[in-house]
Amino acid sequence: MRNESFFDDVYEVVRQIPRGRVTSYGAIASYLGMVRSSRMVGYAMNAAHTTHHPVPAHRVVNRSGLLTGKHHFGTANLMQQLLENEGVKVEDDKVIDFKKLYWDPGVELG
Repeated sequence: MRNESFFDDVYEVVRQIPRGRVTSYGAIASYLGMVRSSRMVGYAMNAAHTTHHPVPAHRVVNRSGLLTGKHHFGTANLMQQLLENEGVKVEDDKVIDFKKLYWDPGVELG
């Protein structure tokens, strides 16, 4: 059973990530005051397709910029394609210039 409120909070943060930027599961968990819940953020991203309002889950990667959630998208390369459509370069399942493109909700949203 999923934690509805936490998942909804995660989705609200993810919807604020600008096009062409990425963040990490841990950064979202930390912003929400749940530092040790990055895995729960991952579970929320896995269920994001069930929401009524779109969630740009492709903008959430692991702390190293790896596309660890890519197998939860419709095809093997869909997550990468969605990122590349926004100008994010990906090579070997890793975001190029991750630190430059990194969006920290703790900084950006205060």
